[in-house]
Amino acid sequence: MTEQEFLGRAVEAARAAGHVWPEYAACEAALESAWGGSALAVQANNLFGQKQTRPPVAGTGTVEMETRECYNGEWMTVPAEWVKFADWTASFAERMRLLERGSARYPHYAEALAAGTGEGFVRAVSMTWSTDPGRAEKILAIYRAHYGAAQTAA
Repeated sequence: MTEQEFLGRAVEAARAAGHVWPEYAACEAALESAWGGSALAVQANNLFGQKQTRPPVAGTGTVEMETRECYNGEWMTVPAEWVKFADWTASFAERMRLLERGSARYPHYAEALAAGTGEGFVRAVSMTWSTDPGRAEKILAIYRAHYGAAQTAA
């Protein structure tokens, strides 16, 4: 699948799931899933690296895989349990539910959901979603490469 095909399919799934800022969410999914080619995306339709929680997130089960996390400026490989989804739309839908559920605990999620621009959404959500300090810039670079200038107006 080409990058454009991935983004088209991801935007469609994001819209079907009611995800805010579908094009930006698709670019997030591209980064998080290696354009749909990661083992997690292929085996579990998990496009955002959504880890399993207690109680378990609704899905079609759990898959265990290693991941790379950045702690105190150092990258390390650690095991993790991930949510398995029936399809991409379910992945986008659960991602929105997670942001909504977590917005009271994680102020950046609330800020992301209230963002007036896609760029604002990406910058806010990236502050909590991932341990990668360069996440937001990587996503915005994908957006600019495929959609033009990032949306910065309120």
